[in-house]
Amino acid sequence: MHLVREIEIAGRKLTIETGRMAKQADGAVTVRYGDTVVLVTACADRRPKADIDFVPLTVDYRENTYAGGKIPGGFFKREGRPNEKEILTSRLIDRPIRPLFPEGWNCETQVIALVLSYDQENDPDTLAVIGASAALHLSDIPFPMAIAAVRVGLVNDEVVVNPTEKQMLSSRLDLVVAAGTEDVVMVEAGASEVTEAQILEAIRAGQDACRRIVEVQQEMFAALGRTRRQVAPKQYPADLHRQVEETVTGPLLEALSIRGKIESYKAIARVKEILLEGIPADAPERAVQAKQIFEQVLEKLARREILKQRRRFDQRGFDQIRPITCEVGILPRTHGSALFTRGETQALVTVTLGTSADAQKLDWLEGESQKRFMLHYNFPPFSVGEVKFLRGPGRREIGHGALAERALKVMIPEIDTFPYTLRLVSDILESNGSSSMASICGGTLALLDAGVPLRAPIAGIAMGLMKEGDDYAILSDIAGVEDHYGDMDFKIAGTSQGITAVQMDIKVKGISAEIMRQALAQARDGRLFILDRMMQTISQARENISVFAPRMITISIPKDKIREVIGPGGKMIRSIVERTGAKIEINDDGRVEIASVDEASARMALEIITELTTEAEVGKSYMGKVKRLVNFGAFVEILPGLEGLLHVSEIAPYRVNDPHDELAEGDEIMVKVIDVDGDRVRLSRRALLAEQGGEGGEQPQGEGQPRAHAHSGSGGRPGGHGGGRPHGAPHGRDRGDRGGGGRPRRRR
Repeated sequence: MHLVREIEIAGRKLTIETGRMAKQADGAVTVRYGDTVVLVTACADRRPKADIDFVPLTVDYRENTYAGGKIPGGFFKREGRPNEKEILTSRLIDRPIRPLFPEGWNCETQVIALVLSYDQENDPDTLAVIGASAALHLSDIPFPMAIAAVRVGLVNDEVVVNPTEKQMLSSRLDLVVAAGTEDVVMVEAGASEVTEAQILEAIRAGQDACRRIVEVQQEMFAALGRTRRQVAPKQYPADLHRQVEETVTGPLLEALSIRGKIESYKAIARVKEILLEGIPADAPERAVQAKQIFEQVLEKLARREILKQRRRFDQRGFDQIRPITCEVGILPRTHGSALFTRGETQALVTVTLGTSADAQKLDWLEGESQKRFMLHYNFPPFSVGEVKFLRGPGRREIGHGALAERALKVMIPEIDTFPYTLRLVSDILESNGSSSMASICGGTLALLDAGVPLRAPIAGIAMGLMKEGDDYAILSDIAGVEDHYGDMDFKIAGTSQGITAVQMDIKVKGISAEIMRQALAQARDGRLFILDRMMQTISQARENISVFAPRMITISIPKDKIREVIGPGGKMIRSIVERTGAKIEINDDGRVEIASVDEASARMALEIITELTTEAEVGKSYMGKVKRLVNFGAFVEILPGLEGLLHVSEIAPYRVNDPHDELAEGDEIMVKVIDVDGDRVRLSRRALLAEQGGEGGEQPQGEGQPRAHAHSGSGGRPGGHGGGRPHGAPHGRDRGDRGGGGRPRRRR
C-alpha cells in the first residue's frame, strides 16, 4: 500500500512516504524535509540465531555524492569506504533503536539509510533516524515503539528546532534528541558552555517535536494493518534456573565485592567454571542454558545491591568520584603529554603541533573543508586484559574520539591567536568505565602542557542509572559493572561555566525529564570536583611550547602581494625556503604561515617576506638604490622590488639640470616618500638635505660650486663638481620635466 503523510515541523514540511520505493524490503520509507531526501530500508532474517543473547542489528548510513550534485574525487569516481560523518551517523541511528527491540529478538536485522538528495540546508542525519524508526515500525519486524529525532540549536539564546545550516553557524548548541511519545531515548550534543537549564529546555523542545512525528508513524501503521512477527521470551527449565541461582548467588556477591576489576572478573569467571563443572558433559544444551541463566543472575544481583541495598560494590557513595591522579610532561619528545588516571581507567594523551599543511582535508556531501583540530582515540585490547587483533579503529573508537573532540574543540584558540594545527591522540592503557571522559580530561592536561592557550579547561564525567518501576539510583563516575548492567550511560563534559558536550544512551524505553535534571545537577558537581583535581597539576598553559615543536609566525599580506612572495614560477618562495630552512604556507586570503623548529630561521623568513610586501609610507625615509637615470629624474628602489620616482626637481635643494650631474646608477641615497597615489610613489632627496642644512634655497651668489651638503650623503658622484646648480641658472622646469608623478615598479 502506498501511503504519504505530511507534518509541519519548525515551519517546514516533513514528508514520510512508503510503498513507492524498495518494495521488496520488509520496511522502506522515504523521508523528505525541504529538498533533503533519505531512503531508509529495514530487513530481518526469518531464521533466528539461537546461540546469541543480543540484538544482531547492523546499521549503515551512506551519503551518495549525487545527492548534492557532486562527482567523487580520486581515480575511481565512486563512493568508497564510509567517511567519519557516515560512521557517526550510523551510530546515531543505531543507539536509539537498539534498546527498543523486544527481549528475545535474535534474527539478523539490517537498516540501510541512503541520502538521495541534499539541499545544503537540512542535515539528513536526523531524517535517517526518523526513517529507520518508520521503516521498522511499518514492517512486520517486532518494533512496536516508534521514535523520532530532531536537531535543536540555541540561536541568540533562543531554542530553535531543526535550525538550518546557516543558523547553525551562530548557534551555541548542536543537540540531537531522539524520543518517543513519552520519554527521551537518546541525546547527543556539542555546545559552547551552555547551562544545564538550557540543555533541559532544548531537550523538552525537541521531545515535543518528536512526539508529533511519532504520532504520524503510529497512524500510518494503523492504516497499513500489518501484523508483527511474534517473539517469545526464552524459557528455561525451572529446576535448572533454581539450581543456578542457589549455586552462584553467594559466591557471586563475594566476587562482585572484590576490589580491583581484574581480580573481581577472575573470581566471577571461577564461579561460572564451578557451575558448569556440575553440568553433565552429555547435556550441551543444558550447559548453554546454564550460562545464560548465570548472566541473568549476575545482572539481577548487581542491580539489587544498588537499588535495594543502596550500595555500590566498591563502597563508594552514589555521587563519589574514584581516586584521580594527573601527570603532565611525561614524554620527552612529544609537544605535550599527560597521563590521566581515574580509578582503573587510564588515558595517555599526547599533543602534536603542526602547520596548516597538516590540517585534515574533508570532502563530504556538505562540501570541502579543513579540520585543524583532531582527536584520535585508540582502545588496544591490553587495556582490558584481552588478546585480539590490533587493527584500525572501529566504529566505537571513532565515536568515542568524536565525543572527546567535540567537548574540547570549542575551547581551542582561534587560528589568529594560535596558528597551529593540533592533533591529540588518546591511547587507553586501562579501562574500567568511561575512557572517553578520561580522554577529555587527559586532553585538557596535554594541551596545557603543550602551551595551547585554552579558553578554559574541560573535564568529563559519566553518569549511570539503574531503574525499576519508580525506584531508581543515579550514579556518578560509573565503573564497568555499573555501565554493563545499568540502564543509562550519560556522559557530560564542560568547563566550570557550562557544558560543551553531552551523550546519553539508554537501555530502557526512556527516562523522564526529572531524572535527567537530577543527573545533570549531580554531573555538574562531579565535573567541578574533577576539574579541581586537574588544576592542582597544571592550571594554565605553559608560557613556551616544546623546543621540538615548530615555531610559527603568522602575518597577513595584501592579496596583490602574494605573487611578489611566490615570484615567477615559484622562484622567490623557493629561494626563501632554501635560504632560511623555514616551511612557508601562503593562503589565498593573504595569510602567510612561517614555521621552523629554529626560531631564528622563522624570523629571517619573516623579515624577507616583510621587505617584499611592505608598502611605501608617506613621510617615511628609506635608504634607496638608484636603478635608472632618465632626463627627468631617477628611479630609486626603496624596498625590494619597489621603485619610486625621484624627480629632477627633488634631487637637491637647488636647481639640477641633469640628474647625471648629481647621481649615478648604483648610488645609495636617503630619500623620503612625499606622495603615494595608487601604484605611483614620489620621492624627495631635497627635503632631507634641506632638513640637514636648514631652509633649502639658492646657491650663494658668485661661488660657482654646489653647496657642500649636496654631497653629504652617499649619493654624490665621486670626483667632479657634483652637478650643482650653476650661478645664475634660470628657475623652472628644464626639458624632460614630466610633472611630479611617476609610475613605481615592482621588479619581478
